[in-house]
Amino acid sequence: MSDAKQAKERHDALVLEIRSHDYRYYVLDDPAIGDREYDALYAELRALEAAHPKLCTPDSPTQRVGDSLRTDLKSVDHVVAMMSLDNTYTEEDLADFVRRVHDGLSDQATPTFCVEPKLDGASIEILYREGRLVGGSTRGDGLRGEEIVDNLRTIRSLPTRIDYSGPVTLRAEVVIYRKDLDAINREREAEGEAPFANARNAASGSLRMLDPRIVAKRRLRALVWQVIEGADLAASHSAALDRLAELGLPTHREHRVAADLESVRAAIHRIEQMRAQYPFEIDGAVIKVDSFTEQGILGNTAKFPRWAIAYKFGAERAETTLQDIVVQVGRTGTLTPVAVLEPVQLAGTVVSRASLHNADIIAELDVRIGDRVAVEKAGEIIPQVVAVNVAARSGEERVFSMPTSCPECGSDVEQRGEEVALRCPNPKCPAVVKGSLRHYARRFAMDVDGLGESLVEQLVDAKLVSDVADLYALTVDAVASLERMGKKSAQNLIDAIAGSKQRPLDRLLTGLGIDLVGQVAAKQLAEVAGNLKTLLSWSEPEAREHIDAINGFGPKMVDSVVAYLFAEDSRALLEKLAELGVSTAQPKPVVASGGPLSGLSFCVTGVLTRKRDDVHADIRAAGGTVHDKVKKGTSYLVAGEKVGKSKLDGAKKHGAEVIDEAKLMAMIADG
Repeated sequence: MSDAKQAKERHDALVLEIRSHDYRYYVLDDPAIGDREYDALYAELRALEAAHPKLCTPDSPTQRVGDSLRTDLKSVDHVVAMMSLDNTYTEEDLADFVRRVHDGLSDQATPTFCVEPKLDGASIEILYREGRLVGGSTRGDGLRGEEIVDNLRTIRSLPTRIDYSGPVTLRAEVVIYRKDLDAINREREAEGEAPFANARNAASGSLRMLDPRIVAKRRLRALVWQVIEGADLAASHSAALDRLAELGLPTHREHRVAADLESVRAAIHRIEQMRAQYPFEIDGAVIKVDSFTEQGILGNTAKFPRWAIAYKFGAERAETTLQDIVVQVGRTGTLTPVAVLEPVQLAGTVVSRASLHNADIIAELDVRIGDRVAVEKAGEIIPQVVAVNVAARSGEERVFSMPTSCPECGSDVEQRGEEVALRCPNPKCPAVVKGSLRHYARRFAMDVDGLGESLVEQLVDAKLVSDVADLYALTVDAVASLERMGKKSAQNLIDAIAGSKQRPLDRLLTGLGIDLVGQVAAKQLAEVAGNLKTLLSWSEPEAREHIDAINGFGPKMVDSVVAYLFAEDSRALLEKLAELGVSTAQPKPVVASGGPLSGLSFCVTGVLTRKRDDVHADIRAAGGTVHDKVKKGTSYLVAGEKVGKSKLDGAKKHGAEVIDEAKLMAMIADG
């Protein structure tokens, strides 16, 4: 046997052995050998690859940490949008979710649910193609994230190769085990660095670092919780998780299938009891409809999947002194009372301010300045005052009342309809303008680099800007006259503002902060309108019809958008932006031209023989377009089994022909 052949055989054996030990240590938490023996195997592999460089492939265990330092993180599209989960904190809400699932399926359906821990880390997308780890990205805005595959390769629980040739797109949580975070913080403190506040922040920050060598030292682990091509692996979510584990992919292995509401409650209770025993942090349980077919029938709203919900556990609580109450005015004009607290440690961070929400909450709690109060983190993110220690009162505490005029501009405050919140009605209120500018400039909106909080304050206080459209009239000299702004910095800002004109319509709609419209809904609306000029050309009835047809837009969202489009102030702002040439046409979903379905539009509903996304893809590949709802101009309603009455009524109303899946495929095949 030749030396080269012997070297390859030994190399293959070492790779398999090291991968096996990585799996046992990082996934099963059950090492078979000690660190010294593992290091000896790793050193032998490195020496073998140094002597025979051709044996060193990108997926070798020695290549998990590259030698090169990256200069930036590229933005990449997700294969499928990473949607958020709707949250619930009560058993009544949980029962409502189960009832909505049953209502959304046929009367004959008996859905089962998969219940699993809600991991508290950083969500990522992972791509395997032909069995190799080829891509990965952060969650980002849900539609696009930052490409981090080099950093993911440093995570030893994540295999660089799997025994599966088909495309696999995974969603996972990057976490740091409690014991590992303690070790990392001891090391940081010994080196004079500040310890990490919590595992979530440490994991999220590590993923975006430019040097994979540093990332490798952070003891990151990945736990897969979703597979996008799930139906190709199994018929259900739980079975897909089991299949992923068989392929050597790390999962939490804590999911349970539940047949009814009582079983769901029992599974949630078990997870909550186990919370302190898990090696990783969790903040609740996730409940998903198990069947992939039923998930497809239920679909999504503009923000959330209808087939899943997060049940959040009670938050950590701390007691401290409420030193003062101040009132903040947000970008929508809402007045929010904020508690100024004696700093206290809570859920891994130091808290010195907490929300009091509104006057009703203050009255309900009977909270007074000087009180000892209990503070929790709502959703373990936003601190809020939840209780008062009345027994600790000295009699010197002071009652607080909400102001009758805006603390920023002096306008009389008002209440809208049945809202509890007080609002400043002045659209030119400095606080409203500042909040609007900050939101407009954010990365997921118009992404105006350099327009930070301090500069926004100066621009508004100097009366250089009174709405977002005024940004485009700024000059270099005017900006350079502000504090800590030179000519170069001013020019960079002006260039960034000018560049924002090239953002597509959905980014503009996001930046405008229309009530109830987030990034996903803004993109849907932008794809329907196409450009700002068309959006402004609609009459109010036309706007309502177009917007009502968007999948996931409920009555309140429709009312909100229509109200914004035709309110005097916002209408004037939109027209001003249009005159300035702000925003470009929204890119249309890719549709083949000249195909057998060219010029035809389809709505697909009911239970089909294939995944609905695949049917949509076939229609688009044949030149057709796809609507989420039957509307004016829809050519055909493709109806599978268990079709809802509303879709059939919509087809009758708008003159769409109802066909089955076989007829659709015949149309594609026959041209």
